[in-house]
Amino acid sequence: MRYAEVSVNSPVAQRRTFSYAIPDGLDVRAGQAVLVPFGEKVLQGVVIELTPLPAVEDTRDILGIIATVPALSPHQLSLARWICDYYLAPLFSCVALFLPPSFERRAVAFLQVAEKYIDVASLDDEQQKILDITSAKGRIEQRAIEKEFGKKKAAASVSQMVRQGLLSRSYELSPIRVKPKTELYINLTPNVGASAKLTLKQQKLYDYLKQNPGALTWAEVRRQAGVEKTAANALEKLGLITWQTVEVTRSPLSDLDVNTSFDFTLSPDQQNAFTSIKAALTKTSSQVFLLHGVTGSGKTEIYLQSLTEALKQGKKGIVLVPEISLTPQTIERFASRFPGRVGVLHSRLTPGEQFDEWRRIQSGGCDVVIGSRSALFAPQPNLGLIIIDEEHEWTYKQDSPPHYHTRHAAIKLAELIGATIVLGSATPDVETYYKTKNNEYTLLELPQRVTPGSALPPVEVVDMREELKAGVRGLFSRALSEAINNTLAAHEQVILFLNRRGGSYYIQCRRCGFVLRCRRCEVPLSHHINDDVLTCHQCNYKMPVPDVCPNCGNRQLKFLGAGTQKLEQEVKFTFPRSRYLRWDSDVISGKVSNEDILRQFRSGQADVLIGTQMVAKGLDIPSVTLVGVVNADTSLNLPDFRAGERTYQLLSQVAGRAGRGAVAGKVIIQTFAPDHYAIRSIASHDYPSFYEQEISFRKQLNNPPFSQLARLVFTHTNDAICRRESEKMQKALLQEAAARGIAGISVIGPAPAFIHRLRGRYRWQLVVRGRNLSSFLEPVDFGRGWTVDIDPIGLIQ
Repeated sequence: MRYAEVSVNSPVAQRRTFSYAIPDGLDVRAGQAVLVPFGEKVLQGVVIELTPLPAVEDTRDILGIIATVPALSPHQLSLARWICDYYLAPLFSCVALFLPPSFERRAVAFLQVAEKYIDVASLDDEQQKILDITSAKGRIEQRAIEKEFGKKKAAASVSQMVRQGLLSRSYELSPIRVKPKTELYINLTPNVGASAKLTLKQQKLYDYLKQNPGALTWAEVRRQAGVEKTAANALEKLGLITWQTVEVTRSPLSDLDVNTSFDFTLSPDQQNAFTSIKAALTKTSSQVFLLHGVTGSGKTEIYLQSLTEALKQGKKGIVLVPEISLTPQTIERFASRFPGRVGVLHSRLTPGEQFDEWRRIQSGGCDVVIGSRSALFAPQPNLGLIIIDEEHEWTYKQDSPPHYHTRHAAIKLAELIGATIVLGSATPDVETYYKTKNNEYTLLELPQRVTPGSALPPVEVVDMREELKAGVRGLFSRALSEAINNTLAAHEQVILFLNRRGGSYYIQCRRCGFVLRCRRCEVPLSHHINDDVLTCHQCNYKMPVPDVCPNCGNRQLKFLGAGTQKLEQEVKFTFPRSRYLRWDSDVISGKVSNEDILRQFRSGQADVLIGTQMVAKGLDIPSVTLVGVVNADTSLNLPDFRAGERTYQLLSQVAGRAGRGAVAGKVIIQTFAPDHYAIRSIASHDYPSFYEQEISFRKQLNNPPFSQLARLVFTHTNDAICRRESEKMQKALLQEAAARGIAGISVIGPAPAFIHRLRGRYRWQLVVRGRNLSSFLEPVDFGRGWTVDIDPIGLIQ
């Protein structure tokens, strides 16, 4: 007898596998998707490994295989196990990262009357009715019985009748939700003339097909010829036409109009970087490069030529970007260099597009796969090169289980398959740069922009404290206002950056100080000017703006702070002749897309682009000569050890949008903290200086990379229970460290999370600091309500 360890699609399973016997005649392999009994249910599972002996004495049989071809390859199984072990995540959620779209299907239970003598007298009224209905139908879905008699009562009665042998229960997977898309084509039968007399409609269709030879889609023929299917069916019976069903690919790039591009001549710095990557591609072992290049230094061209080199060696590539919808220009560049050979995977695709792209990638039809986090797990054969653009971006961290970091998982994948990995950024993650200093990664540098005459723009820092003293009360300092006027007069374009959406941060009563807050989250409600509503940016709760203070009845309500909608109003008032666009998540949640806004701005239909962090990523518009950072302090003073790094990265990226063409650019940063080391480093475009200051602070406080962190959050509807459970866990962790003799473990907290109540649930957190925290926390029993995040990107989510 053979056995299999199976990861089961159930929340009960967590990080465990379950032992199942493999029936004779069933060909089961590691990585294969199977159906298994689990309690009284039948669930999907994936075989993790085959074993000669089970982990437990009593085992049940695997019921069947879902597909003959394994769903996961050996290296994908290894990576799934590593993500599970390192991030302490449920195993099936790690396995599911690699599964094709629409894989998850529930098992549907069907009931039949068993072939045996039934003592009707032993049945109660409900069981008798269930038996009568089942007997009349012959075979019925259990859900129909539950709908008739109530879910709990029916389930109990059915289970009892199955145990008594009165009913038999079988399972089938629910229908596939997404299938290949097909279109019906019609064609005249060659060398066959119309001998029989045709009706008017039939003749009309026949003539249309003669005038338009070749296979045509039936939808188009019906619309153009004005006939129905009955006329076509009649022609088919006469042998005059044939039908053909053709599979149609739903491509997310079908609307992309691109011209084929070719390799550019590399600068000396680019050539040195490319030569190093080219040499690594010839090796069978993995090597990690950090491509540190200033904005506009030509990192993308190195990506493209490295991919071309990989293809020459028979290898394929994956390119990861932080947010696919924010980088349409990047997609265009890859699609134009590799026309027809680029696949795209991200969460904004329709299910049909995801399904078709996945199958095309799996069949080897894509030389390059580009996408966000999920693209790392695409079934790309012969993978030899992984590129992570803007490797410092926090969006590479998954915010739901499994809480993996894409960069870390990609490096592990490259290690497993011997691939080369390139991490690219103008503002590298401090921990990544630290590893280059310790020779764990290879550093490649591009210190200059590649476009002739387009040096890094000068940065002017405006001290807003001095502006207030001078009587400036609006959003624009004197320097920024003058620069915008000059830029508009020169018929050039401006980007204004403010990383807050909406109108005002909050509304406060001038008499009692009451602040209107979300009733489900402990956060102030933001005022959205366009809809004149108060909105919670955490749970999207909305309410109308009150006329009076709900606390004291006072009518004096003050709107405080400014978001992009308020900035839009200020632009309209201060620069009335300017044409402007706003780009934030409120705008693109409607009918307007990222591509629409970018297309309008690139074509010169607007002079000023107002936006949140969307304007900081991937924009290469030569006519933008001025970037204004309206408030540099929104993230600078957050209670998080990465606040300075986040501010430096974001502002450096947005500053890099200026002066990328023939005309020199300029950046103006408005701040109340002009002496902060992050602001000073941005002003001088000096990453090494920023790094040295930041790494010094990290070392003093024993923060990563000098230690490892884990964030443990407990949530509950009762705040007192939250606090009690967090205190118990803190004691348990300290006892665990002492019992196992592990030194260097410290526990910070418990304390309320930065957002104490979120969507109606209170949150308390612990932060564990130490080394090898995965192995330390692995045996700890985290019950219901706990979330474990290894290597969190921040401590204030």
